[in-house]
Amino acid sequence: MASGLFALLDDVATLLDDVASMTKVAAKKTAGILGDDLAVNAEKASGFVSNRELPVLWAITKGSLLNKIIILPLSFLLSAFLPVSITIILIIGGIYLAYEGALKVMEWILPEKNKEKAKLQPELSKEQILALEKKKIKSAITTDFILSVEIIIITLGAVEGEPFLNQILVVTLIALIATVGVYGLVAVIVRMDEMGQKLINWNEEDDTLSDKIGMAMVVGLPYLVRFISIVGTIALFLVAGGIFTHKIDFFHHILTGLPTILRDFLIGLIIGMLVWIPIHLIKTKVSKKN
Repeated sequence: MASGLFALLDDVATLLDDVASMTKVAAKKTAGILGDDLAVNAEKASGFVSNRELPVLWAITKGSLLNKIIILPLSFLLSAFLPVSITIILIIGGIYLAYEGALKVMEWILPEKNKEKAKLQPELSKEQILALEKKKIKSAITTDFILSVEIIIITLGAVEGEPFLNQILVVTLIALIATVGVYGLVAVIVRMDEMGQKLINWNEEDDTLSDKIGMAMVVGLPYLVRFISIVGTIALFLVAGGIFTHKIDFFHHILTGLPTILRDFLIGLIIGMLVWIPIHLIKTKVSKKN
């Protein structure tokens, strides 16, 4: 009986070791989307008055957990009974990620329209602010749903061919990391300026170490969010390009002389722009009619 127990423990240890190794590989493959998820939610959870930032973030986190509860069982069913659908969803998701990256690039290149909208924004009442808050939460949860689908499907692709139990454990673990890890970091980021202010007010002396660190945190917050956004955008192109080169034979055989990371980036960027151009033209045409 003791030998049977030790054999069981050995099997469990082997399983956990396999899951840990596969989780590390899957985490690397999904790091780009996690970075973009972090940047998007840091942006969406900021911009509120101080006492509303954490409640807004908690509402988004609950929505994110609900997204995972919906997506996980569906993805496992598709993987088990219709595995070809995983590849199709990956390619569609890759197109979306490439477009999302191109959209961000064009917003940086053509910022005038966003500035005009900001100037036209009137002073809002309390009811309008609450309505805007709900709209922002809904938008963040919708974006999280799309990114969660991509994270889970890419993770499934990374553990393709592994025992089904291992797939379930790895994908579920990555999904939890994507929620707890990302939103935990977002909570730290959006409160960084307040933590910095507390360090500045730590004592009554001027130009102390705590003052300098606190000031750096306050001043550095918008730059940090912008940096994460830039890194996340680059990662979107890399992830999208990687999907195309691995899942579509045509892309696998082009630009082979370039380093893999540069090839993936260029393919993601080109496809993103090819998708962005017609969508932008249609949106412009529709807005002119209205």
